Amino acid sequence: MTIRARNLDGYAAPTIEWARVEAVLDTQLTQAPGSGGPQRHTAWLTTINPDGSPHVRPVGVITHHGSWYFTSGSATRKSRNLARDRRCVVSIATDQFDLVFEGTAEKITDGDELASVAEAFVQSGWPARVDGDALTAEYSAPSAGPPPWHVYRAQPSAVFAMGTSEPFGATKFRLD
Repeated sequence: MTIRARNLDGYAAPTIEWARVEAVLDTQLTQAPGSGGPQRHTAWLTTINPDGSPHVRPVGVITHHGSWYFTSGSATRKSRNLARDRRCVVSIATDQFDLVFEGTAEKITDGDELASVAEAFVQSGWPARVDGDALTAEYSAPSAGPPPWHVYRAQPSAVFAMGTSEPFGATKFRLD
């Protein structure tokens, strides 16, 4: 994969190094109070409604084998939007950066990958298990809809990092 960086900062801050961003992307960003910036991490998923307008909802995101995964019930607006148009944006505030992923989401149906992602969710504290081509558990976020929940892998084509601590900066990374 080729990663191209473009400095977006208008105040002479240096270009943010991809290695710093990648280190944050590879960590588990929990939603526990006091765990992120500001005070906790909430990931926001933006999909495209049939009329072209944006649809924004919070989602739980897990990092696993270098990818970000989230879940959603098949009847939710976000799942219906992704079935029609895979383009999406995932954004999250961390202590070091505000991050925005632009790209697509791929629905995962492979049993081995589902089992591996379910285990990663279990290790993060959510007792998910594979149920056919989706996951189920005793509970999930209200915005996920009723079980079972499909698993999606976010595939970014661009990542924007806006520094929230020294040395600050703003950089766009194209992932080709």
